Amino acid sequence: MVAYDEIGSLLPIKRTLQVIDIQNQSSKESEEPSHKRVRPLSRVTSLANLISPVRNGAVRRFGHTIQSISFRSDSKSPNSSQKSCSKAAAPTPPKRRNSTLWSETLDVNKKGTFSAKEIKRQETIFELYRGEQDLIDDLKLARKAYHDPMLKLSIMSEDELTQIFGDLDSYIPLHEDLLEQLTKATDPDGTVGQIGHIFIKWLPRLNAYKKYCSKQLAAKALLDQKKQDRRVQDFLQRCLESPFSRKLDLWSFLDIPRSRLVKYPLLLKEILKHTPNDHSDIETLEEAISIIQGVLSDINVKKGESECQYYIDKLDYLDERQKDPRIEASRTLLCHGELRNKSGTKLYVFLFQDILILTRPVTRSDRPYYQVYRQPIPVEELVLEDLQDGDVRMGGSFRGAFSNADKAKNIFRVRFQDPSQGQSHTLQGNDIFHKQQWLNCIRAAIATHQQNHSPLKEKQETVDTHEQNSRVGSIKEKRRESVLSGIVHMEADEISESGSVQDDTTEETENLQVAVNKTPPVHKSKKDKSQSGGKRKETVV
Repeated sequence: MVAYDEIGSLLPIKRTLQVIDIQNQSSKESEEPSHKRVRPLSRVTSLANLISPVRNGAVRRFGHTIQSISFRSDSKSPNSSQKSCSKAAAPTPPKRRNSTLWSETLDVNKKGTFSAKEIKRQETIFELYRGEQDLIDDLKLARKAYHDPMLKLSIMSEDELTQIFGDLDSYIPLHEDLLEQLTKATDPDGTVGQIGHIFIKWLPRLNAYKKYCSKQLAAKALLDQKKQDRRVQDFLQRCLESPFSRKLDLWSFLDIPRSRLVKYPLLLKEILKHTPNDHSDIETLEEAISIIQGVLSDINVKKGESECQYYIDKLDYLDERQKDPRIEASRTLLCHGELRNKSGTKLYVFLFQDILILTRPVTRSDRPYYQVYRQPIPVEELVLEDLQDGDVRMGGSFRGAFSNADKAKNIFRVRFQDPSQGQSHTLQGNDIFHKQQWLNCIRAAIATHQQNHSPLKEKQETVDTHEQNSRVGSIKEKRRESVLSGIVHMEADEISESGSVQDDTTEETENLQVAVNKTPPVHKSKKDKSQSGGKRKETVV
């Protein structure tokens, strides 16, 4: 009653009581017809809706309190039918995934026959199995609900759809094969014994995703561009509001394969964790984990190279002197993102493995490009300075954006070692975490470059080259000695009466010497030959 007295000056007491006691209201309406305008009951969902907005604090607090009291539509009044009290038809709820656990599929009497560790192992295997089913369903849905209708309605061209969807259909048989093998490995009681050997043979086939993942960046850019088309936007919005989408947009479906790939090592490690030490699956699971990590590493390298080349192709040079050979030779993009310079201009910064590039985002023919700003800084000439908050006063659009007058926060500076080669750049991150990410990335790039080009390493490389050349020379010398040792030592008795035999032997020996040493023969006179007496042994050196 205190609440009624409190709002009595604002609303008629009778009007308020009509809402609170519906049965009394219906009986009074039959006895005393009222010509007052009363809000229809079908629009009343709570008592707070009948209170006019006022600035009185007490009334506002009262309104907030009674908003939690819902108006019941189970009144027996003949004038308030169920249809009039019901709310407007709500949109169809999104389709939900089946979240049944493996243990819930077992008979109650069988649960006690499994240990807690075995139940966790089977739960993880079952999760992997259901994940494959969901992935196959999503891949088919992306084709049926998005690709085919947009092609049929000419919302996008076939070439554009091919760039966005890629070879998504070709991966469905790949995952169906794994699903079939897991089904065959399932025992009648619902358990799966060994699965390691299945994944050892199947996981290398995931290398087929290299091409798809490497083109995702370009596909996402094209999709974002096409969203500017009103027909595309309307179609995607209708799909988003449909139950089949589960409130996921198109790109979420296109990105599901990539997100699925990173789950395989996590699931396999979880299975291994709950596998007994004496189980025959231990070694095969460890090998399978090693295989999938290698596959993901190769995919990441390919994806990184593709991403690096994508941004290189988007660079727009204002001066030919900005075209550094290190840019085209880059294969790794270490870090990229938006920063602000000292004047408040938004810059998009790229840090490749050998060079730092500052750009300004521009649009040409409805396509995004990055206009190179100032001279790129090679990592070997890059100097990084961590500035404290307030060390630099920012101008331009930054004025008044900071709590402490115009002193900037989260700033750092990059410059050339030689100031004559280019100007320095004072850059600002969004917050301290953003700034620290850039500092760590730039420091790592500088440290890696110094390590790869340090004098000690160059000296070591010189020593290694010298040792390698020495080994090669030693091998050649040994080969030479083996050839010489194969020459038969010729022995002949000196025949004083027949000098022709000795001359022929000497001539053959000299010819052999020419063939081996490639040096001209030395001809001896007959006088020199006759001076050597007795048995003689000749060895070609």
